Amino acid sequence: MKVWNSIVKLAAALREFVSPTYRPERHYMRGPGPACSRRHTLDMGSMR
Repeated sequence: MKVWNSIVKLAAALREFVSPTYRPERHYMRGPGPACSRRHTLDMGSMR
């Protein structure tokens, strides 16, 4: 059973190496980051 599990893990790793699965949540940006808010705060401060 341990040998079979090793073979299955090896096959899955090989498949992922040859053809990686695309996961959009890894590449999706969910809005402006902290640098954008810092810039916005600085811009608003200079307007006054």
